[in-house]
Amino acid sequence: MSDAAQPMRTQQALRAAHLYYLQDLTMDAIADELGTSRSSVSRLLKYARDTGLVDIQIRSPLDQAAALSRNIRARFGVHAHVVPVPDHTSDVDRLERVALSAARILTQYVESNMVIGISWGSTVSAVSRYLVPKTTHGSTVVQINGAANTRTTGIVYASEILRRFGEAYGAFVQQFPVPAFFDDPATKEALFRERSIRRVLDLHERMDLVVFGVGAPQAPVPSHVYSGGYLDPSDRDELSEAGVVGDVSTVFYRADGSWKDIGVNARAGAPDLDTIKRAPRRVCVVAGRSKAASLRGALAAGLVTDLILDESVGQAILQP
Repeated sequence: MSDAAQPMRTQQALRAAHLYYLQDLTMDAIADELGTSRSSVSRLLKYARDTGLVDIQIRSPLDQAAALSRNIRARFGVHAHVVPVPDHTSDVDRLERVALSAARILTQYVESNMVIGISWGSTVSAVSRYLVPKTTHGSTVVQINGAANTRTTGIVYASEILRRFGEAYGAFVQQFPVPAFFDDPATKEALFRERSIRRVLDLHERMDLVVFGVGAPQAPVPSHVYSGGYLDPSDRDELSEAGVVGDVSTVFYRADGSWKDIGVNARAGAPDLDTIKRAPRRVCVVAGRSKAASLRGALAAGLVTDLILDESVGQAILQP
């Protein structure tokens, strides 16, 4: 579609949405009023939903997902959005359904002049494929953690996620060109003093919104940090001995939320978790019961303000 035709379609979609959702006209009646076909009206309504012109919300006192959301908020003090997903759903489809809901929910959090921190990973990658476009001004999308390892620069993987967020919100994109893990903590300290890297670290300090998933060592849909060649066998042994249950932005933590004395974290190409916690809104997206232990650890660390998850993991984190 040409740039000139886009505003016209948006106007038609907006009018169709008003007639359908606010005036209760049938699609046949709307087609007559707009001088088009019923199938064209259906496409306009879908366009209105996909582009965020229409935001559909369901509220019911009998809704089990809503009740679960309230229980999670009462227990952990976070805003929870529970996505209903049948138990028999595969782990891949479960992730896609949660990612789709998360992408639509994110739209209401994004505003102009924001610094939006993005943590790469399997979950955030899935979310990025479903983002609803929303025009902002003066916003920046910044990569939180480095992506390079001994096998790859990580540029293609991380930049594709960032590109999708940048295009969806009309934001400037800032990559973080450092390794996911340094060989030596002293090398990290030296590089982090460089002005070119310091500029990105300063953006991290000013993040208004952070979007991340939680890594889990044994998840059926593998967390990218565990499946992408980022950890050596010695690293895995060290994490196991330290009692690590998961990570956020390649910074690892235990079940009680502690992380500062875990050796691998001194080499992580990422800001520490205290930096993430300073962002006013921190959106965590989780799919699958296998990530319950990792999610509990992230909650214990105080990393989450808004949680988007499926019913299975929501039920799991509430169990004693």
